[in-house]
Amino acid sequence: MLKRLSLTAAILAAAAAPAFAHLNPEEHGSLLAGFSHPLFGADHILVMVAVGLWAAQIASGSNRKALWFVPSAFVGTMAAGFLLALGGVSLPFVEPAILASVIGLGLLVATAVKLPVSAAAAVVGVFALFHGHAHGGELGSAGALQFGIGFMIATALLHAAGIALGLGIARFSPYIARILGAATALLGVSLIFG
Repeated sequence: MLKRLSLTAAILAAAAAPAFAHLNPEEHGSLLAGFSHPLFGADHILVMVAVGLWAAQIASGSNRKALWFVPSAFVGTMAAGFLLALGGVSLPFVEPAILASVIGLGLLVATAVKLPVSAAAAVVGVFALFHGHAHGGELGSAGALQFGIGFMIATALLHAAGIALGLGIARFSPYIARILGAATALLGVSLIFG
């Protein structure tokens, strides 16, 4: 199990490498361009996996609904942010809010904050609104519906990877997730200067 989790982490880290670029919708289609979008940005990967890790931390007890409710709130609110961008509604501070989401979610995982599921869903929803808006602003020549479906699927898969990682490492020690959360927050800070 640990080997699989390490392999998953290595794949996610490799996907964040700056040598990769987003897929061109004209060459690969809008669905694949949307699917690839969250997989080729360190900020996206860190946040999506952190949401899954945090949901797993909250669920360690009797709050098992956090495993689906918190990630679903992220995906749903991200879709709303995407639609706002497509509708021409601007949001202030989109990029700073995305960086704040990396740091903030990393800190929530690092400190193992256990909010009620609805409050945790609201927190991730605020961050998701900005992520979705950014996706809508970066649409380019891709078809909106296909692009949106693609990035929502990729986001859900990254959440699932975070949940699997969180549940898997919880068997060994709850502190491993906290270390990953601290690393996420530090990487978020490094993105400010990168």
